[in-house]
Amino acid sequence: MSHLQLAALKLKQYSDADLSFLTRLYITVRRDEFQAANWPETQLTQFLTQQFSAQYDYYCQHYCADSFNIIFYQSQPIGRLFVEYRHDDIRVVDISLLPEYRNKGIASYYFQQLFDQAKSSQRCVTIHVERNNPARHLYERLGFKFKSQTDDVYLLMQWQLDN
Repeated sequence: MSHLQLAALKLKQYSDADLSFLTRLYITVRRDEFQAANWPETQLTQFLTQQFSAQYDYYCQHYCADSFNIIFYQSQPIGRLFVEYRHDDIRVVDISLLPEYRNKGIASYYFQQLFDQAKSSQRCVTIHVERNNPARHLYERLGFKFKSQTDDVYLLMQWQLDN
């Protein structure tokens, strides 16, 4: 699968039927952060499931969920792309992929689509990222620049046409 066919990617707006996949995706994304805790697997899974529920509730309360999408590859769910289209910017609320689909150009592919939308609507693209998240390097390679520090953990990064 090293040569992924980007044309086989599809976005589908999420529904309640996708919550079990979204929970599983969240657990795979966050699991490594908690390995040092040495919790039993059931405790770790229960904790991360609760964390997903809290994050999901927060996203639904604070963002317009009209563009919260599941990423499919060859009819299989492989990730999520949650975007909020705002007056001045296109906010990437979250982009996550199952581990076996990372580093295949998928995120870059979707970011390029968002950049094209931003150009045509004269907006910027913004994303919050944890300071130590390895994805920050991808965002910087794509042209995102530091905009502000949200708190001790999160940075707001911005891509705009004149970057």
